[in-house]
Amino acid sequence: MSKNKSFSEEKELVGGKSSGEGSSQSSQVQGGSLADHDGDQAPDHMHEHMPDHAHDHSHDHSRGGSPAKKDETGGSVLVLRPNSGISGDIMVAGLAALVSLSQTELDELLADLGLSDLIGRVKLGPRTVDGIAGQGLHVDLAPEKVHRTLADVERFLADSRLTEGARELALSAFRILAEAEGRVHNRPPEEVHFHEVGAVDSLLDIGLASAIFDRLAPSVFVSGPLPLCDGTIACAHGLLSSPAPAVSALLEGVMVCGLDSYGETVTPTGLALLKSFGVIWGAWPTMTVEKQALAFGTRILPKVPNGAMFAFGRLNKV
Repeated sequence: MSKNKSFSEEKELVGGKSSGEGSSQSSQVQGGSLADHDGDQAPDHMHEHMPDHAHDHSHDHSRGGSPAKKDETGGSVLVLRPNSGISGDIMVAGLAALVSLSQTELDELLADLGLSDLIGRVKLGPRTVDGIAGQGLHVDLAPEKVHRTLADVERFLADSRLTEGARELALSAFRILAEAEGRVHNRPPEEVHFHEVGAVDSLLDIGLASAIFDRLAPSVFVSGPLPLCDGTIACAHGLLSSPAPAVSALLEGVMVCGLDSYGETVTPTGLALLKSFGVIWGAWPTMTVEKQALAFGTRILPKVPNGAMFAFGRLNKV
């Protein structure tokens, strides 16, 4: 969220709670797990679960872009209602739909991110779940076994052509993830090796989501509670309970609710992006909706509403 003179005013308008981290799916059910990309790409959660530590959360995780301009009805607002959870690819798909991102523009972002070799292998397109149409991110990636340090990721992003704001958001998300994994594994940041979140698909999700969020530039970002349920998650460390340890480490200050299902609903990358983007937890604000989108991940959870709704518009004063 942008830090500007009207922050407190906007927070009163939405009546939400700050994340505390700064001023700021028709697919098959596989063990109830929510993956970030198509199921034949890599095992569930493999690219989401991430090793250790970063820096202290007392620094500013706010959006690095310029504050959105105000008009007489208030600032711009982005609303997320994560019906069945959140992940990196859901964030990319939903945000891309809000800005009507074309395939050409997506390819340009891939080039800016330094992932030109993925052009033609990463596409946005329709995804239907239970007869309901939405947006999905379709990725054709070979599994990658690369161990990157936080410094490697920082150099990768520094060499990119992302805007300053997008780069800061992406760096913030990686550092939030690294700190969470450091708490899980009791390691200092210098010893962190990013087995999965440092892999190409996580660089893809975090880089693209950060670039599109910076372009959208909402003054306020509000999300409903994140749904959690029990289950198991397969990752590089073996079978883990749901929510995964890295997600659990990120839950402090997060609004959650129970979901009558089984498996992974929130991935570390998805939650780290929310915190990096300065999310406020709360109900729908009083707003005029200018655009909305429904985004699905690559897997669905049984017997519950799936996907995540995104809405963008202007706050209305009451």
